[in-house]
Amino acid sequence: MSRLVVVSNRVAPAKQPREGNQGGLAVAVLAALRETGGIWFGWNGKIKRNPESKPELVEAGRVTYRTIALSRADYEQYYLGYSNRALWPLFHYRLDLSESTHRDFEGYLRVNRQFVTRLLPMLRDDDLVWVHDFHLIPMAEYLRNAGSQHRIGFFLHIPWPAVQVLLALPHHRQIVRAMCSYDVVGFQTESDRQAFFDYIREEVKGEVGADGVVRAFGRTLVARAFPISIDTENVTNLAQAAVKARPTQMLKQSVGDRNLVIGVDRLDYSKGLIHRLEAVEHLLESYPEHRRHFVMLQIAPPTRSDVPEYQELQHEFEAMAGHINGRFAEADWAPTRYLNKGFNRRTLCGFFRISRVGLVTPLRDGMNLVAKEYVAAQDPNDPGVLVLSRFAGAAQEMAGALVVNPYDIESVGEALQEALAMPLEARKKRWRADYEYLLENDISAWREDFLSTLARAPFRPAPGARRRAMDPGPNRAVEQSAQ
Repeated sequence: MSRLVVVSNRVAPAKQPREGNQGGLAVAVLAALRETGGIWFGWNGKIKRNPESKPELVEAGRVTYRTIALSRADYEQYYLGYSNRALWPLFHYRLDLSESTHRDFEGYLRVNRQFVTRLLPMLRDDDLVWVHDFHLIPMAEYLRNAGSQHRIGFFLHIPWPAVQVLLALPHHRQIVRAMCSYDVVGFQTESDRQAFFDYIREEVKGEVGADGVVRAFGRTLVARAFPISIDTENVTNLAQAAVKARPTQMLKQSVGDRNLVIGVDRLDYSKGLIHRLEAVEHLLESYPEHRRHFVMLQIAPPTRSDVPEYQELQHEFEAMAGHINGRFAEADWAPTRYLNKGFNRRTLCGFFRISRVGLVTPLRDGMNLVAKEYVAAQDPNDPGVLVLSRFAGAAQEMAGALVVNPYDIESVGEALQEALAMPLEARKKRWRADYEYLLENDISAWREDFLSTLARAPFRPAPGARRRAMDPGPNRAVEQSAQ
């Protein structure tokens, strides 16, 4: 059996996390690594003046963690700059927030080259290499240029944009060319995959087969949709146990006999948080009978606090929540609660279980695992209702959700009314279909599907890969992007 080498921007802590603290990707990756043995390689989150050239090493059973630090310039250009101020907003259809400079792009390429330089000495000939997410798109191209003959897969956790959106990115051609150096490229949804195919056909004049085989830039690869999922049974078990835990009991006691509406999102402009509060305000205006009878709890831990757009969003969200409470609250009740901090997965599962409505309304999202965790955490005898944005990848799978357009504030408010008033039998029927789907299509099925596809992919190394220089240099890279 081939050894697995996983590469991601950030690497999960090497010591065993407490139950319920692992994210979905960590669950999937660690299970695979423990089964086959392997390496998890990436950034350790440290910023140093002079990072060591040799990766740090930690052994944990059959899993080897190899991590590197970044310099301040690398962090600002690769991570804050190109990854989070160019790619992230553009891939989430926020062209107004996307800023791409040659300096940041060069930093993005430089760090990807550093990753490759440090990864290569660790690789064995028969390793399977699995690269994750938009930070590391160029890795396979640099590995090929260095002579790598490995099967290399890539999974994009965020949306892939439509052609006309992607064309706004100055270096779009080089990004797509780099994608084509992988053997398997995985997207969250069929819509994302079709958008990738559209670019290949229209901009590259490449070939796309009915079986998802793509031929472009002298490479052959397989592109497929692999909707990421959750550890369904684990979430259910955590939720059952967490109901009796102190945090859940305290929340339940504070809400009393009111219905709890819950939202859990990173404080990110892609999550539609302001629109969500406006929908709550519409509900309170249009259906006064719900006043005093529900509480909207929004958990929104901070993220990318160094990016100005995120600082502005936090101020705007706090002002909006205060406006709604100031307008509708009574001495013994406030319609909204805002918590600007995170909770472990066990606690969140308990909160989900006692909530009547899960409000998941991103403006654009690759999948959104909160939607799936909400469903998995419900009490079968008294399940809540999921209100879900049509622009989340999960909307293509969760048939029992009330699917809404998050830009249509009034329709989201109407969906909240429907969810709060929905009879028990209707709630059970909607929940049961989605839960059975999640049991069959869990995180293990996702992982096994991707890795088996990678193992079977029609591997064809790029001609002359060993003869090309690994590093064309930043100036040449910028020139190539314009070709």
